Amino acid sequence: MQDDDAHSLAMKGDAMTAAQADSLEQTLEQNPGDINARTTLLGYYFRKSISDENAKATQARHILWLVQNAPQSEVLGIPHGTIRGSLNPEGYAKVKEAWLSHLANESAALVSLKNAARFFLHHDTMLTEKTLKRGQVLEPSNPYWPRALGQLYSLRFLPNTPENERLELATKSLEHYELAYKLATDEERDSLLKCLAKMALNADEPEKAKEYVEKMLSQETDNWNSGNNTHHGNLVLGRLAFASGDIEEAKRRLLAAGKTKGSPQLGSFGPNMVLAKDLLEANQPEVVLEYFELCGGFWQMGKDRLDNWSASVENGEMPDFGANLRY
Repeated sequence: MQDDDAHSLAMKGDAMTAAQADSLEQTLEQNPGDINARTTLLGYYFRKSISDENAKATQARHILWLVQNAPQSEVLGIPHGTIRGSLNPEGYAKVKEAWLSHLANESAALVSLKNAARFFLHHDTMLTEKTLKRGQVLEPSNPYWPRALGQLYSLRFLPNTPENERLELATKSLEHYELAYKLATDEERDSLLKCLAKMALNADEPEKAKEYVEKMLSQETDNWNSGNNTHHGNLVLGRLAFASGDIEEAKRRLLAAGKTKGSPQLGSFGPNMVLAKDLLEANQPEVVLEYFELCGGFWQMGKDRLDNWSASVENGEMPDFGANLRY
């Protein structure tokens, strides 16, 4: 039985010593149904499984037990309850088989469908889509399912994806995000606006994009998401301006995006660099360097990357923005 929040337990496990983990493993042998203990141990093995073969195998063993015996466990819906197939293909295959066996039961609980889709998300697009659509049929009034489908299609929207496929994916993503927005509460709608504006832009729906950005930038609440709205809303307007040939407006919006107060997401993953790259290609390095400096105010974790990007620009080179080009 699980009584505590999975995130908190996983963080507790991450801070454990090897001796404490061994002790908890012994406790679990006496009481294998202790979900809190397994969740804590998955927190302990999460980072270690990247390079430690024993940790990798033990992590997979605990996740497999949970899927087979407690598929509704909260930890299976967060990163600590998944396996990266590229790092542990054998463990991933075993757990995938267990999920498929569970999903063969037509009465599988909705939370199990969510957990299974989370496990497949970055490895099997078709299986993820099938699982999410199954949940949507069973629970058509829940915004979770169309939102998750919108995310799935957006994750497939990559810079090297053929243009016709990009447009199709963006359109499908936008349609599902719009359905989620219709079904969501006011608080949930606020966090959906960024997704709606971005996908409207990429689906070649500029008027819709502007409409969603207007809502983003007119929010009166000062909550955890307001910094995201400022950053991404201005970037969408900047990209629209750039596409229309208004370079000065694109530059102004880039700087406005950099002046965000920040957010938990921006502080961890950093700013988006699509508009910055466009402006560099248009021979506007000064404004991009200023943008980097502004981003340093909310992205302390990315100081080294910002410094490296600045050095590249000053040398007349295009920085390798990596994942910060995802849009």
